Amino acid sequence: MTTRRTRPAPRPPEGTPPRAELARQARHVLADAVRIARWAAAPRDAEATLRTGPGPVTAQERAAAALNLTSDQIRAGWDRARLAGLVELHGDTARPGWRLHAWDRDDSAVLRGWVALFDAWSLVHPAPEKVEPSAVAEVVEAVPQVLSLLQLSQGPVLVPALLDLLGQRVEELREERCEVPAAGPAPEAAGTPGPAATDGLPALLDWALEGLAAVGALTLDPGTEARHATLTPLGNWAVWVKLEQICVAAQSPAGNIEQSAEDMLRGCARLTPGPARAEYRAWLAARTLSSAVTELLAVARGEDALLRGLAFEALRVVGAPAEAEVRATVAEPSLRPYALLWLAEYEGADPDDAQEVLTREESTWLWVDTAAAVADHGESELLVRHLDSAVQGTVPALLDEVRAVGHPRTVQVLVALAAAHPDPALAKAVRRAAFQVHTGGA
Repeated sequence: MTTRRTRPAPRPPEGTPPRAELARQARHVLADAVRIARWAAAPRDAEATLRTGPGPVTAQERAAAALNLTSDQIRAGWDRARLAGLVELHGDTARPGWRLHAWDRDDSAVLRGWVALFDAWSLVHPAPEKVEPSAVAEVVEAVPQVLSLLQLSQGPVLVPALLDLLGQRVEELREERCEVPAAGPAPEAAGTPGPAATDGLPALLDWALEGLAAVGALTLDPGTEARHATLTPLGNWAVWVKLEQICVAAQSPAGNIEQSAEDMLRGCARLTPGPARAEYRAWLAARTLSSAVTELLAVARGEDALLRGLAFEALRVVGAPAEAEVRATVAEPSLRPYALLWLAEYEGADPDDAQEVLTREESTWLWVDTAAAVADHGESELLVRHLDSAVQGTVPALLDEVRAVGHPRTVQVLVALAAAHPDPALAKAVRRAAFQVHTGGA
């Protein structure tokens, strides 16, 4: 058996402030966003509530007057509150996010909120007008290399040096996509980006640096000869966090990082919850979140009930980026109970109380689906103990409602339960129920 080598996670940059100090700085960056989110969450008549779009002018004016901010500051702070997860959108209404509730007491929640804003820097500061979206996308993709140089430099870096690096990285990205550059003079030296790669990059670099400065990741100084950029302690820490995630992805604990979602989940079925979550995080870090969510939901729609439950456990690790797609699955009968529980926990409900969002019928459907997972992958004793989790309280009531719920695996579940149960009388009643479902009898 070969021993899997792992690379050590990067150490925090020298001089990184304590976590509490980083959280204090993050709170400062998001101070206006927090004030606006709390104002919007306070009870008041519906007309005074901020909405998902630009919102009623009266609401912005009221918020500006109440918080002593300009209308522009209100709009900017509202966008930041949304991007940092301080508010959550439900249709046309915004509700306080769990991070807002934890803001004053949980430094980890604060830092996760700031990192979410950092990740969304390209949305905070509008891109230059009349620039091709593809060029903007290239610069966004190349910015991590710019940030890495700033961190390695451990001090100010001249903007022209950053521009050289950005041009080289854009050229590499185009070569990786096998794009043919537009006609023009050849580069003067190997490794020097040609005109096709550098066209418009100065303005886009300025936009990127200003966007990163707007979220508190770096500072820009005009300098005496040329502008230079310096990472803030928060920016330095954020780059380290991203490098750490890459290292975790490169050494997924159970070795499932390169597997499909289905195979990864099957591998995680043998793990306890903690190691399984670590495996989900590693698998997700190696993919774009949108594609990962799509792949996980595709597995959830399959016939294996165990994988359906595990897919939603992995989606809990994804968090906010999965909300829209999970919410859309509420209309699908086979996913509805899982989606409702996911959304309830996402919106702040205690996992032990989340079951209250399900109707009796939905709880019964979920009971059968979970029983199917146990019957397929677990031991008979687990299936017998699963009876205790039914909301009905008695076996006869459970059997009545299980027969009516219409789960496609009902017969197989009841047959397996009858075979596993040590009580002959109860097993007989369960077998009778299975026969009635199979034959369509009452």
